[in-house]
Amino acid sequence: MSSAPEQEAVADEPLAPPAEIRPGSPTPLGARYRTGPDGIAGTNFALWAGGAEAVELCLFDDAERETRHALTELTHEIWHGFLPGVRPGQRYGYRVHGRWDPWSGARWNPAKLLLDPYARAVDGDFGTRTEVSGSGAALPAQLYGHVRDWPQQPVADTVRDDRDSAPYVPKGIVVGDDTGDEGGADEWEDDRRPKTPWPDSVLYELHVRGFTMRHPGIPERLRGTYAGLAHPAALEHLVRLGVTAVELLPVHQFAHEDHLVRRGLRNYWGYNSIGYFAPHAGYAATGTRGQQVGEFKRMVRALHDAGIEVILDVVYNHTAEAGELGPTLSLRGIDNRGYYRLAGDARRYADYTGCGNTLHVVQPHVLRLITDSLRYWVTEMGVDGFRFDLAAALARSLHDVDMLSPFLAVIAQDPVLRRVKLIAEPWDVGSGGYQVGAFPPLWTEWNDRYRDTVRDFWRGAQHDVRDLGYRLSGSSDLYAWGGRRPYASVNFITAHDGFTLRDLVTYEHKRNADNGEGNRDGTHDNRSWNCGAEGETGDRAVTALRHRQLRNLLTTLLLSTGVPMLVAGDEMGRTQHGNNNAYCQDNATSWLDWSLLDDPEWRPLAGLVTRLIALRRAHPVLRRRAFFSGRPHQRGGLRDLAWFTADGTEMTEQDWYTPGATLGMYLSGNDIAQRDARGVRIVDDSFLAVLHAAAHPCPFTLPGPPWAGGYELLVDTAREDQPGAAEAPYAAGVPITLAGRSVLLFRAVPD
Repeated sequence: MSSAPEQEAVADEPLAPPAEIRPGSPTPLGARYRTGPDGIAGTNFALWAGGAEAVELCLFDDAERETRHALTELTHEIWHGFLPGVRPGQRYGYRVHGRWDPWSGARWNPAKLLLDPYARAVDGDFGTRTEVSGSGAALPAQLYGHVRDWPQQPVADTVRDDRDSAPYVPKGIVVGDDTGDEGGADEWEDDRRPKTPWPDSVLYELHVRGFTMRHPGIPERLRGTYAGLAHPAALEHLVRLGVTAVELLPVHQFAHEDHLVRRGLRNYWGYNSIGYFAPHAGYAATGTRGQQVGEFKRMVRALHDAGIEVILDVVYNHTAEAGELGPTLSLRGIDNRGYYRLAGDARRYADYTGCGNTLHVVQPHVLRLITDSLRYWVTEMGVDGFRFDLAAALARSLHDVDMLSPFLAVIAQDPVLRRVKLIAEPWDVGSGGYQVGAFPPLWTEWNDRYRDTVRDFWRGAQHDVRDLGYRLSGSSDLYAWGGRRPYASVNFITAHDGFTLRDLVTYEHKRNADNGEGNRDGTHDNRSWNCGAEGETGDRAVTALRHRQLRNLLTTLLLSTGVPMLVAGDEMGRTQHGNNNAYCQDNATSWLDWSLLDDPEWRPLAGLVTRLIALRRAHPVLRRRAFFSGRPHQRGGLRDLAWFTADGTEMTEQDWYTPGATLGMYLSGNDIAQRDARGVRIVDDSFLAVLHAAAHPCPFTLPGPPWAGGYELLVDTAREDQPGAAEAPYAAGVPITLAGRSVLLFRAVPD
């Protein structure tokens, strides 16, 4: 397929002579600074480009002057060479030569400077230099391998654009292995990873920029950065809450989509990765010539010192190059057919992600890219685990999701990766992509069945309490197979995607107009209830009910068996004003408003969350390592789990099918099927949780002996001020009155 005739061609320019470049080594991939056998220091460059005809290494100085070096060595489809004198901080990219035939999937275009997939730091941003035309700002047309505005739309992506993209492309940075402040790998021997067991974990999903941008205790120059998250003021809140791990929204280098740039917006969440080894340069306070690597490591160290693990939300299912009409930034120009799943019409892409493309993980070199990246973040960057966005897309073999897929098999046997925390978002948008409960042992999963059930119960949309019983007790119907444990379920009510917790009880309809998509984006199925008025209101009764519902939802989450996940700001009443898809709102809509912690209206909510996490940490019966059996675990004991109706009797099979909105859950601390490291049986207090979702008050009879002789009230969500230790216990076997829509948590007093 020919190129556009009116454009200046660079594809046929002669390659630069090899000059002083040496053969180098095909391993490791990427740019690695080292000293050669003759004592000469320099950098080895290695790039997998299976079908390419030639590869040029392009070095850039501070004036953007480019020097090209042909990589003439080819070993096992890896182009490589060693360049003496190239030191950490050097900016570089690649130009890859080959056929241009989009109809067969071949999209090589040497006019396009390409980011090294293994670059460990990136200087610049694809979205910072925009072009302005009659239609407004847009990504530069030079970023596209095809002529973007070709008038014949049916073949819009098939005419090659030969204009040089280098002025508009960020550059990879050579990073040293032991250069400290220059961004190299620090030694981790003295780093103390918390290694929190899964049952003891409490996850806290946060955005590096959004969490720190408005924090008054963080110096302004550090806000929005890795250094800001490492600041004592940020750590203080996390430690005070008691969370054990932060789950960071994507921090891999990502790009902004053209449709957002055209609307004057930016990709805020970061689910548009383009560099799987590079910390996103936009979150660096210290510089982007490799310094961001050291800054990220210092953040990890600071979190570890505070006892907090670091889990990365990673996006290996697709890249920022999108579909056939997307830009050529890296993989597409290196080997389009080798990196991406193509459709039957090889000009197009198989899209299981809804983002235009899907990485072809079945290919060995793609699988190597992903696993090399994962190991790098564990061994050299110090992270403790990963949450895999659209993980079902990674588990597809040829087409179908396959739990024996190469990706899952490699993870299961990898000596580094099988030891870290692995969380699947167990679905994608393709056929058969919903896989909740299907991932193998070693994996935990975001449990959206938990989310939906708890939301429905508290908004009064459930006919009975059957499903609620499963969700409260660890979702054994989903996970009690193959040796999996209750902590396979990551329980959550909200996540970055959707309403905040406060918005969940304030809005029934999304309000996404600011996203510029006509309110069509974002889910319509929010399972929310506005408590009687849409949006913010001055009605005190509605406001009081909303606060109670927030307490109900958070208490339910933190008392459920499994691993709870909170979203940053939910503990202080953060609102996005009804926007349930704020992926492009890099502004006060998404940033945490820390003044809420000083607001008398919202301060008690954070206090309740802190209290519940501390209670969970103190009592192993609330964070079980094995599923309940419903049987005693010692002679003369009680069942480890018992369920009660409102009249204080144990539920029968028929009771589970009877309409109702009240459920009592008794957890026996004397019947835990678990021993400590010395082999001693673990014994704990016993607890009774009573959940009542109906609007009207209801009598509830507290179970009598042998369950308890009395009950000490610990939590009452009908109250803003929680019970104190001095309050008199309740007698067993007598009725109490449950306030409408409330949760009570009691400690059982022995008979």
